[in-house]
Amino acid sequence: MADLDACSASAVALARALRERRASSRELVDACLARVERVNPALNAVVTVCAERARHEAEAADAEAERGDWRGPLHGVPITVKDSFDVAGVVSTWGTPGRAGFVPEADATVVARLRAAGAIVLGKTNTPELTMGFETSNPIHGRTRNPYDTARTPGGSSGGAAAIVAAGGAPLDVGSDTGGSIRLPAHCCGVAGLRPTSGRVPRTGHAIGPGGALEALTQIGPIARRVEDLALVLRLIAGPDGRDPFVAPVPLAEPAGISRLRVAFFLDNGIAKPDPAVEATVLAAAGALEAAGARVEERRPPGVDETLDLFMRVQLMDGGAELRSLLARCGTRLDESSLAALAHLPAPPVDHRMRVVERWDAFRARLLAWVRDWDLVVSPVCGHAALRHGESDGRIPAFSYTMTWNLTGWPGAVVRAGTSPESLPIGVQLVAPPWREEVALAAAARVEAALGGWRPPAEAAE
Repeated sequence: MADLDACSASAVALARALRERRASSRELVDACLARVERVNPALNAVVTVCAERARHEAEAADAEAERGDWRGPLHGVPITVKDSFDVAGVVSTWGTPGRAGFVPEADATVVARLRAAGAIVLGKTNTPELTMGFETSNPIHGRTRNPYDTARTPGGSSGGAAAIVAAGGAPLDVGSDTGGSIRLPAHCCGVAGLRPTSGRVPRTGHAIGPGGALEALTQIGPIARRVEDLALVLRLIAGPDGRDPFVAPVPLAEPAGISRLRVAFFLDNGIAKPDPAVEATVLAAAGALEAAGARVEERRPPGVDETLDLFMRVQLMDGGAELRSLLARCGTRLDESSLAALAHLPAPPVDHRMRVVERWDAFRARLLAWVRDWDLVVSPVCGHAALRHGESDGRIPAFSYTMTWNLTGWPGAVVRAGTSPESLPIGVQLVAPPWREEVALAAAARVEAALGGWRPPAEAAE
C-alpha cells in the first residue's frame, strides 16, 4: 500500500487499488480505524466504532477477492454512516435519548445498498437529535467539532459525517438534508456533498422517514472528499425500494459536459449578505465554469428572498405535532429532549396551514418556470464560513441559501472552492433542475479540478 494513502484517497481510488491488488481491505480498514482513533478524541465525530466487526468483514472481503468474487464497486472499501440511519446489529440512536441503546435488526435501505455493493461500515457519525439542528450536538453524545478549528461547528445535521471525512477517517459517509444538512457541513468542513432530487433516494430506516406533511423537504445523499465518489454512491443508492412510496423510478442520466451550459449565479439572496470571502468563492467558481465553455450570467432566481419566511412557516405549520409523534415512537420523553420547545409550539388554524401550502406550491411553480432558461444555478452555501459553537441559532438567515432548494426539491452539490481569512474552508453550491444530478455533479467536478477541492486539515496532514 506504499503508493496509496487510505486517509486521503477517494473511495473510487481505494476501490481501484483493491481490484488491482495494490491494497487489501484489511489494510484500508486498519488505516482508517487508526486515523479515527487519532483524531476523534478532539472531534467527537464518530460516536460508535465497529472495529472488530469491520476487521472481520474486511478479511471476508479479501478472501472473496482472492477467489475472484466481487460484490460491487465498493468491495472492501471502508465507510462511516450518519447515526440517523439504522445499521443492523449496531446501536443506532438517531441522537435521541429514547433510542440510546437501540439496536435495529435491519439496515436502512441506503445502508443495505452500500453494504451490498461491498462497503464496510467502520462506525456511526454524530447528528443533532433527530437531525434537527444547524450544529451537531445531542443529549447522548454531545458536541462534534470542526477539524479545521475545534472552536467552530462542523455544521449540521451531518456534521459528524463531514468532520470525519475531512479529517481522513473515512473516504465517504451518507447523510441527510432537510434544510441544508448535507450541503452546510460539506461547506463548513471543506468536503463534497450531494443532496439529490426529492424522490430520488429512499428514506426507509432513517430518522426522518417517508410520509407526513414535510416529507418532501428531506432527502438522502453522500458526503465524500471527492466529487467522483458522490457520482458513484448516487448510482448505488437511488431508486425505489418498495417501501418509501414517494421515490420515483426516474433513471439517472449519463454524465454531463460543461460546454454550453447556461449558468446563472448570484451572490446575495436578499436575506443575508455573504461575507466578502464567500462572494469571492462564488465568483471564482463561476469563472471556472465560464473558462470551461459555459455561458455564465449573474441572475438571481425570482422569489428567493422569500425563502426563510416560507421555510419557517412550512416547518412550523403543524405546531410540532409530527415531532411529538416521532419522539413518542422513539420512546423519548419531552423533558429529556433537546427539541421540547419545538414540540410545544401552538398549532396554527387549518386555513392558515392551507395558505402556507398554497404559497409553497406557488414558490415551486415560479422557480420551475424560471429554470427553463437555465441549466445550473451557482450561489453561496451559507453567508459565512464555519461559525463558533453556539452562534448558529443567532445566524439562521445565513443558512437560507440551502433552504430554497429543499422547498423546490431540486438537486444540489457542494464542493470546496475557497478559503476564509481564518483559513477555514468555503464551499460553493451548484444546483440543477429536478432529476438533473448529472449537471450539478459535472459542474462540481469542474470547480474541484480548477480550484482544488478538499484539502486536509493541519492535524490530518501531519
